[in-house]
Amino acid sequence: MFGLTQRNKPVLGIDISSTAIKLIELSRTSSSSASHYRVEHYAIEPLVPNAVSEKKITDPDAVGQSIRKALGKAKTKTKRAAVAVAGSSVITKMVTMPGDLNDEEMEGQIQLEADQYIPFPLEEVNLDFDVVGPNPNAPDMVDVLIAASRQENVDDRVSALELAGLTATVVDVEAYAMENACSLLLRSKSDDLVDKTIAIADVGAATTTLYVLSKGQIIYTREQNFGGQQLRDEVQRRYGLSREQASQRVLDGDVAENYETEILLPFKEALAQQIGRALQFFYSGTTYNRVDRVLLAGGPASIPKIDILIEDRLKVPTTIANPFGQMSLSPSIKSQELMREAPGMMVAVGLALRGFD
Repeated sequence: MFGLTQRNKPVLGIDISSTAIKLIELSRTSSSSASHYRVEHYAIEPLVPNAVSEKKITDPDAVGQSIRKALGKAKTKTKRAAVAVAGSSVITKMVTMPGDLNDEEMEGQIQLEADQYIPFPLEEVNLDFDVVGPNPNAPDMVDVLIAASRQENVDDRVSALELAGLTATVVDVEAYAMENACSLLLRSKSDDLVDKTIAIADVGAATTTLYVLSKGQIIYTREQNFGGQQLRDEVQRRYGLSREQASQRVLDGDVAENYETEILLPFKEALAQQIGRALQFFYSGTTYNRVDRVLLAGGPASIPKIDILIEDRLKVPTTIANPFGQMSLSPSIKSQELMREAPGMMVAVGLALRGFD
């Protein structure tokens, strides 16, 4: 999106989160019946505190340095990358347009009419569009998704990549990268979830984002101020650890004898409440009254048995998102380490898949 899309060549999917750079490179082999993906390289590199704040890059140099370190860890030679801006920084609008317009004509008409949909001066935004498909109520018309974001949201990410020696060939929206990864994941499931209503709870460091997909397309998003850093901060405070020590011990599950009952269980209960509350907002604001499955994504989804507790509390089948379930791995990839990180790699995978659209 945003005028930077070049497709059909592998790209690095780079998720710039509030605490880390997550990088993945995929390759694809195609047969007449299906596409098969392989993980070629991946890396996760922590960010210095506050380099990204409220999903905005505040220190492009620090972000660029972390991307460069991630590239070194991954040992990739690919220089083309896909990144995403946060959904909260993007305005989207579905419009109907004549189906006989070519891309150039459609772009011209959208530019003429954009001020109807975008509440900012057009010279301050990056604007792009995507033809979704025929309008079901008007055979000669098509539905077109318009997306706009302030230029600094796009430029800061492009600059951070350039500082690391990369070229941004795709700038996407996090929600659509998540949709892309989920579409791949759901197609690989044996219980035919493609046409179902699926809720994805993406638990980040500071926020939890609920995405709801119906028939493979996102129909609802909601952000809540709750994330994994609350668990880390409580461990840090309770046991007098540094930020880095607390993060590592939470990741290893080796904190203290009373950790699981006094800290981890209350966090899991609170997360279940947050997801349940977000689902209630979804039900109250739409015509839906249920979802068929909850997928847990983000770093905290790797906490052992968290899916069991959330399924019990919500009374909805719940599974951990793993975009690598049907992928093969390069011999250089350590399978156990990658699978531990898998729930937090959904956006990066969705971005990497853009190279094959």
